[in-house]
Amino acid sequence: MENSSFDSHDLAALHEYRAAVTDDPVPLIAVSRSGVACAGLQAAYGPEELLTAWRGN
Repeated sequence: MENSSFDSHDLAALHEYRAAVTDDPVPLIAVSRSGVACAGLQAAYGPEELLTAWRGN
């Protein structure tokens, strides 16, 4: 869902996508406007973090 938090189902899909691309231990990072509701990511970013980075603050 577009307005749902990044959850364990999304994380499982991200693991599958990474495995399809590489066997290397590429960090798993989520970008979600509705937050993150699971563990297992190396980083997670929301709207405020993205806007702060874009503005250079």
